[in-house]
Amino acid sequence: MTEPEGKRFAIDALTALRIIRDDPGIGSRCRLVGPAVLRSHVLSLLYREVREGKIKEKEARTQLDGLAALQIRLLGDRVSRATAWKIARQLDWDDTALAEYLAVATLQADALITDDPTIQAAAAEFTTLADYGALRG
Repeated sequence: MTEPEGKRFAIDALTALRIIRDDPGIGSRCRLVGPAVLRSHVLSLLYREVREGKIKEKEARTQLDGLAALQIRLLGDRVSRATAWKIARQLDWDDTALAEYLAVATLQADALITDDPTIQAAAAEFTTLADYGALRG
């Protein structure tokens, strides 16, 4: 199914990394948004993969460059932070980091694309979920 033109997708760090690896041009074809913390989360994911021997450091650094080139609007404004706080409290989470993805999706996107099972489980209360294939239209 083709997504309507102009639809905005919120993505998480796992999805951003998948885009960087599979089709970095998605950012120029789709309107992507995420929380400002997304960059740090992708950095941590790549660092962990290097430490575990899953990828070489050079490859991880190349993918970090891909993240910098990804066309995505990253949000960390007062309203997004306040919404993340509210969501984390509502879900009784110990941390606000994952709630930031839900906050951005709620405030700025038509749908959220995530591979994180914790975010997926909570998303139905706050936003619409879409699968990765929606980005390929």
